[in-house]
Amino acid sequence: MSILLAAELTDARRAYGATVYMFPSWLYWIFVGLIAGWITGHLMRGRGFGCFGDTILGLIGAVVGGWIFMRLGIVTYSFIGSVAAATVGAVILVAIARLFSSHD
Repeated sequence: MSILLAAELTDARRAYGATVYMFPSWLYWIFVGLIAGWITGHLMRGRGFGCFGDTILGLIGAVVGGWIFMRLGIVTYSFIGSVAAATVGAVILVAIARLFSSHD
């Protein structure tokens, strides 16, 4: 969720007297990274890199995927969009890593 959208939703909820609970952004991105890393492990037909490795891969993939989506003009607002961008970035990172890997 973008920061601007989260701020608008928070302001709207406060205006109507609703209780506002914002998911901590760092926890949100760790969760997105974990899911994106797990999906990437399955898409790339590998065993994955373990829970910690998949999370790191997904987090870095989120940055790469977000940059790619921005360059292509693709805007994501939802959790699914965040996971999609992170997964695209993580798949690209794994593909590049396999190009330089010494494994057969």
